[in-house]
Amino acid sequence: MAGNTFGKLFSLTTFGESHGVALGGIIDGCPSGLLIDLDFIQHELDRRKPGQSHIVTQRKEGDQVEFLSGIFEGKTTGTSIGFIIRNENQKSSDYEHNKDVYRPSHADYTYDAKYGIRDHRGGGRSSARETVCRVVAGAIAKLILKKHGIAITAYTSQVGALKLNADYQHLDLTKIETNIVRCPDPVIAEEMIQKIEQVRKAGDTIGGVISCVITGTPLGLGEPVFDKLHADLGKAMLTINAVKGFEYGSGFEGSKLMGSEHNDAFIAPNNKITVKTNHSGGIQGGISNGEDIYFRVAFKPVATLIQKQMTVNSKGEEVEMMGKGRHDPCVLPRAVPIVEAMAALVVVDHLLRANTVKMDFIKSIF
Repeated sequence: MAGNTFGKLFSLTTFGESHGVALGGIIDGCPSGLLIDLDFIQHELDRRKPGQSHIVTQRKEGDQVEFLSGIFEGKTTGTSIGFIIRNENQKSSDYEHNKDVYRPSHADYTYDAKYGIRDHRGGGRSSARETVCRVVAGAIAKLILKKHGIAITAYTSQVGALKLNADYQHLDLTKIETNIVRCPDPVIAEEMIQKIEQVRKAGDTIGGVISCVITGTPLGLGEPVFDKLHADLGKAMLTINAVKGFEYGSGFEGSKLMGSEHNDAFIAPNNKITVKTNHSGGIQGGISNGEDIYFRVAFKPVATLIQKQMTVNSKGEEVEMMGKGRHDPCVLPRAVPIVEAMAALVVVDHLLRANTVKMDFIKSIF
C-alpha cells in the first residue's frame, strides 16, 4: 500500500490498524535541538482520544505515546523520530457478524476490490484511529511553530443545520475547550450537544463543519505552481476521514461577489503593507501574505449506524445489516485537534521549504 507519507521536508509516515497491536509513525525532517514537551503532546492526544465525553465513542484508550528514537535528553537530535501508540481496548468481536458484509459508505468494498483482502475489524487501515499518529506529529510541529509566533486554532462551527453566524474575529476562542463539542459560543454549543444526543439515541449520526484560523504566519510561505499553500492545506484536510469539502478565505460565498467587492485592497499604514479586507484568507497566488489564514472543513455524518440498513455481502447477495459496538455519533469534537495537527504539518513543512528560497528568510529555526 502506497500513500502513507505526508509532507516533503517535514514528513510523517504512519502505520498500523484500528485493532492491531499498535499504531505508529516516523517523523523525518524535524530540526535538532527542539525541546520536546511531553505534557503538551499528551494534552493534544487527550483532546482526540475516544471516551472523553458521552457524545463520542466510548472506546477506552489511554493513547499514551512511546517515543522510540530521535529524542535524547529531552531534545530532538535531527534524526528520524519513531513512535508508537498501543491499542488497549479493541473489541474485534463487534465486527464478526458483518465480516463478509460491505458496510454502506465505508471503505470495505473498495479495499476488498483493490487489495483482494481487508481487515474487517473496525476497517483496519481505513479506520479514523490512524489519525492518532497525525496528532503526535502535529503536536511536535506546533512546538516548532510556537517559536515563530504561529498559532493554529480550530473549533466546531456547525453541527447539522446548527451553525455559528459570526466569524472567528467576533468569537471568544478561549472558550473552545470549555464544552465537550468544542464550540466557542456556549449557547450554540449546548444546542449542538443536545442535537448530537438526540441523534445518538436514535442510532443515527450527524455531520458538520470545523473552522480553523492560523495567526502569525509570515509572508512568503507556499511553493507555486503545484504546491500552493492553500492546495497543500486542502489536501491535508481531505486526507482526514469523513471530510467532504474544504474552502479557504471567502470560499464558495466569494463566488457570489463582484470583483470590485471581493478584491483585497492594499494599504500601508506606518509603511507596513497590509490589506483592508481578507477575502483571500491570507493566501494570494498560493503564497501567504502575512494576514490570518482561515478555512472551513466539512465532515459527513459517520457511516456506521446503530440501525438496520440494506447492503450486499462479498458474494453480491443483498443482506440486512446493523452496526454494533462503540462509534461516534458525530466526529466533530474529536476532529478539532486533527484539523489543527494537519494544518501544523503543512505550515511547518512550508516554513522549512521557505529557507531554501532566501537564506535570510528564516535566519534560525531556534
